[in-house]
Amino acid sequence: MKFDIIVIGSGIAGLSFAIKSAANGFKVAVVTKKASAESNTNHAQGGIACVYDKADDFENHVRDTLIAGAGLCDEAATRAIVKAAPARIKELIEIGVKFSKGADGNYDLTREGGHSHRRILHADDLTGKAIEDALLVVATKSENIRFFEYHMAIDLITAARLPGSKIDAGSPEDRVLGAYVLDVASGKISAFRADAVVLAAGGIGQVYQYTTNPDIATGDGIAMAYRAGALVRNMEFVQFHPTALFATDGSRELISESVRGEGAILRDISGRAFMKEYDARGDLAPRDVVARAIDSEMKKTGAPHVWLDITHEPESYLRERFPHIFGVCLSHGINMAKDKVPVVPAEHYLCGGVKTDMNAATNVPGLYACGETACTGLHGANRLASNSLLEAVVLAHNGAAAVKEYLSRQKADAPAEIPDWQDGNVQDSDERVVIAHNWDEVRRAMWDYVGIVRTTKRLHRALRRVTMLKKEINDYYWNFKVEAKLLELRNIVQVAEIVILCALQRHESRGLHFTLDYKTTSPEIYDSVAILPRVKPEDRAANKL
Repeated sequence: MKFDIIVIGSGIAGLSFAIKSAANGFKVAVVTKKASAESNTNHAQGGIACVYDKADDFENHVRDTLIAGAGLCDEAATRAIVKAAPARIKELIEIGVKFSKGADGNYDLTREGGHSHRRILHADDLTGKAIEDALLVVATKSENIRFFEYHMAIDLITAARLPGSKIDAGSPEDRVLGAYVLDVASGKISAFRADAVVLAAGGIGQVYQYTTNPDIATGDGIAMAYRAGALVRNMEFVQFHPTALFATDGSRELISESVRGEGAILRDISGRAFMKEYDARGDLAPRDVVARAIDSEMKKTGAPHVWLDITHEPESYLRERFPHIFGVCLSHGINMAKDKVPVVPAEHYLCGGVKTDMNAATNVPGLYACGETACTGLHGANRLASNSLLEAVVLAHNGAAAVKEYLSRQKADAPAEIPDWQDGNVQDSDERVVIAHNWDEVRRAMWDYVGIVRTTKRLHRALRRVTMLKKEINDYYWNFKVEAKLLELRNIVQVAEIVILCALQRHESRGLHFTLDYKTTSPEIYDSVAILPRVKPEDRAANKL
């Protein structure tokens, strides 16, 4: 399988990258482990932030982002992304994204926590789906894009991994050569050859017991990048959305922050409004503040949830403004116009990830990352609501141009030969219960010990458990044929370990990382960085890495 570019993931970041690369004349493979439409993007409710109103300006948006990011945002990256927003929004509108409009015919701009102005464009309360659908229409019409649905990338192929190589992973001499890809239905594994690989595989929600993310969010892109020698940073900054629907079946449907943006009030179990006691911005405080406040109120009262109350709005308005959320609540016997909605925090978004520049390039030549997999520095220690879809389209635009330039240089080089996948004499597993058990154990340990409020003792406890599970899972990986659930579990435990190790490096409370051992914010600004793995000589002789 030979392509110019392999894109791993089919959300807003991956599809945008693929469409622009295909328009540049490159042959692009889009590898996605479910149907093409299944992505974190498809579940995004709130919207996409952009300065659109005359009363607003770029400086306001930049300032709000920097404040939410708790001093850790890259200001240059933030300014560049914010200023690029109108052009990227214009492109989305041109390909058919229909953002909601008001009665006056102008775009209906909403507001979410941390925003000082109304600047969020939305398509009712399913903005991600509207963008995903429009991008898929364009991508599926392109003759230069080939989709591989129900295929899962196992690992990247790099020069450092080739048999006999003397190159170290992550060194300047290393470069990406492609990826090994599993056809989930047949079990066949193929080597996909390309000089550029784009990781746009979404977030890490399934690393935690409770999450608003879909089942596919298993941190695959980050785990693969890490094993290939890419720098991974600030993984301790895991955003817990404050308002996921509390359901007795354990599901955690997202109740968008835009509900509070339109006037909903958080109340404790007895009905008392409490957010003003935690922050002067009240119910429109940034997510990390709101999540900790809810966590505190639940612990004080022993209640399993708090209430989100928007019963002061008429049913006709709520049905029109929040059709999806209203329907989800109704399916659980809750009428938002008459009943308070029970909500709890749940893992929602990762602010850290694979370190990239503003062209989506990592430290490994030929390897690019964008979307939730990447860390540009925009989000800092806490993402400002609705900045993520914006970051994805801006970095995909910049990255496609950078890949074009990179591939023009690679054309002069002789293509490297890569070996076929070798499984050895491994057998089909007859103990899949091990996968299910370890999956639950990793996620429970992360929820209990690496959640909204942390301590050093809890982090070390989690690290001991995850280290033991990682060894057990890797032993299982080497002894049995690979399958999707095993690959996801391998990635989950790798990402869990990185989150813990990064959290242990941060001896302060900043943004989403709140620890009882270091309650104040350090005056020093620094990144946590995952230590790169070393490629052992014996690993170069095998490609099941």
